[in-house]
Amino acid sequence: MKKIFLVFAVLLTFSGCSGYLYTDMPGLEFDQIDYGFPVKKALQSPTIAYIDEGSGKETLILVHGLASNAGFWRYVIPELSKQYRVIVVDLPGYGKSSKEPYSFTLSFYAEQVKRLADHLGIKKFVYAGHSMGGQIGLIFALKYPQMLEKLVLAAPAGVEEFERGEGDWLRSVITIKGVKTTPEEGIRRNLANNFYTWDSKWEWMVEERVRMAKASDFEDFCYTVTRCVNAMLDEPTFNKLKSIKVPTMIVYGKYDGLIPNPYLNPGFTADVFTWGASQIPDCKLVEIDECGHMLQIEKPEAFINAVKDFVK
Repeated sequence: MKKIFLVFAVLLTFSGCSGYLYTDMPGLEFDQIDYGFPVKKALQSPTIAYIDEGSGKETLILVHGLASNAGFWRYVIPELSKQYRVIVVDLPGYGKSSKEPYSFTLSFYAEQVKRLADHLGIKKFVYAGHSMGGQIGLIFALKYPQMLEKLVLAAPAGVEEFERGEGDWLRSVITIKGVKTTPEEGIRRNLANNFYTWDSKWEWMVEERVRMAKASDFEDFCYTVTRCVNAMLDEPTFNKLKSIKVPTMIVYGKYDGLIPNPYLNPGFTADVFTWGASQIPDCKLVEIDECGHMLQIEKPEAFINAVKDFVK
């Protein structure tokens, strides 16, 4: 089961029965999570929480990956907001946004990003999505290309191909119970797989996951995660890359241990994203050395520089 949690290059790492440092700490409701920036809320059914920092000619909308939240962009917001307006979204079902039984398709999430942009009066922007957020970005670019200045895909899901049998197997093993009961030592181990070199300064992610398990709506969050796994299988994008019409950048860590999936599609990360970039008509490819899947956390300066060079 723990190996399966790596399949989509995302964080399926949650608290459970046993603990190490944080299990005995008080629970943490989602609205109590500290992202390091003020959080606003807008709209209804669903309500969308977001960070809004900085100003500038261009607006960046940053979208997190599976099982994470807007706080996973905390290391890049300060510098990017010096030059741009930076909107960081909590997708419905995650973070401080509404948690209800929505459809949870990638098209649903693309529509929610559009709803927020429309609400804020943003006509055109640069979309940057990490992992699952990248696959949502591909769907957004296919549906609403007129709203995008450019598209940034950070270690994106949706480029690697999965066969039907592999997808059916994944659906059967990713369960709410499985998400809920990963013990703390498993959380830390799984998180470390997202990095080239794990550092204790990122322990906040482990603490957050462990304490979230005591939140009143954690069950809803776990349901969201399982539905999103299905969503990525149900709306594949690897076969639609040639239809992306906006200038795009794929930026990834050279030592991403999660893409391609080491158990289903063993191989080299560079091969996956080099192929993906070759399919998108106008695509820049940037590799970050000594970096794993969580590039915006592990190598924030390199990520920021890549975005700035691309946007200008």
